[in-house]
Amino acid sequence: MGELIKIEVKDGQQLVSGRELHEFLEIKTPYTQWFERMCEYGFIENTDYILVSQKSESSNITGVKIVQDHLVTLNMAKEISMLQRNEKGKLARQYFIKCEEAWNSPEMILARANQIQSHMIEDYAKKIEVLENKVREDKPKVLFAESVTASKTSILVGDLAKIIKQNGIDIGQKRLFEWMRENAYLIKRQGSDYNMPTQKSMELELFEIKETAVTHSDGHISINKTPKVTGKGQVYFINKFLR
Repeated sequence: MGELIKIEVKDGQQLVSGRELHEFLEIKTPYTQWFERMCEYGFIENTDYILVSQKSESSNITGVKIVQDHLVTLNMAKEISMLQRNEKGKLARQYFIKCEEAWNSPEMILARANQIQSHMIEDYAKKIEVLENKVREDKPKVLFAESVTASKTSILVGDLAKIIKQNGIDIGQKRLFEWMRENAYLIKRQGSDYNMPTQKSMELELFEIKETAVTHSDGHISINKTPKVTGKGQVYFINKFLR
């Protein structure tokens, strides 16, 4: 089934324009009057729908006018469609059901989870940049290490290498991984646990392991494991290199 009515995603929820639904259902009653009548069935503002405004062409001197619209949830849209008791209403309701089923499919749930994770990574990269700028400004260097003590956010080894380098130690991600393997913080033997934290590191609470589900083109899902340096680990390694 193609797109009969545009579905908008906002704050993780599927929403439909009330005016577009009104037009699709071919309602003869003016939109505002019709929507007020629909709300008499018990729909609640900011729960089942939200009020929005949009610009529309007008014949007045400004050339545009502001008209009211509503973004309604799929549940409300389904009920409204059913209330029309005609073929258009039936078609719209079936369409919304299909959209809801697709939205709640395992593939879409996983895709949204990956998207959220991507946004979190971007946000954290910005935070790292802010911290790096702060390191440039704040002296002595040890003050930064002390400030990380309160941090509960884990970071990638590559990000830790950047912070250490910013503190005056010439090291990159590759060399930091190698140093951690040689000093028994990460497992050096080749295998599935290569570059994973050693028992010693886990007992010292220097690392945590983040697991990410990856969907491949053939449909199967694999789990990627990534070692991340805890706030405690950041202080530990930064102090080690600064000394």
